[in-house]
Amino acid sequence: MLLPIYPENPDPRKIAMVVDCLKRGGIIVYPTDTVYSFGCDMLNTKALEQLARIKQVKLEKANFSLVCHDLSNLTEYSKQLSNPVFKLMRNSLPGPYTFILEASKAIPKIFSEKKKTVGIRVPDNAIARAIVEALGHPIVATSVHDEDSVLEYTTDPDLIHEKFEKLVDIVIDGGPGGFEASTVIDCTNDDIRLVRQGKGVVDFL
Repeated sequence: MLLPIYPENPDPRKIAMVVDCLKRGGIIVYPTDTVYSFGCDMLNTKALEQLARIKQVKLEKANFSLVCHDLSNLTEYSKQLSNPVFKLMRNSLPGPYTFILEASKAIPKIFSEKKKTVGIRVPDNAIARAIVEALGHPIVATSVHDEDSVLEYTTDPDLIHEKFEKLVDIVIDGGPGGFEASTVIDCTNDDIRLVRQGKGVVDFL
């Protein structure tokens, strides 16, 4: 299903449809403030395994991030943060950043026994955040890549639907996606290190 949702004012009824799909173990494609992402309910193991198959990786080796509505979930999914790291996240989010943090004990139970870190995103996109807020806990994020070596990401939701309609349940059309992924910042061990320069400006390192 291709489901148009206006990012300026997401329709609660359509958001409820997406949340119902996620609760039933569905896979969605949704917009963020950077590129379009695949997503599923982080608490549904079968959905996580299906998402790993779509990405052609083993679940225990998948670098899925968690999309949160705000920073209130941090204590659940990551170990205690130093004041500089928390202040950096508070000042940067919502925004086009992925923060790599030391995972709490909840993360290995969800993904695998060996996962020691977790990527956290709070995108500046009303659709993504409305989905997470209505669901009541984070959803998984992993970017939709383009097979064309020149184009790293697919930005047109119609083309995404055409390509993946048999593999996913809902593709949300929230307008054209971006060309740049998020900026990735590693904050494990309370060190702040740039891993990947993306859309997010880095002027704090």
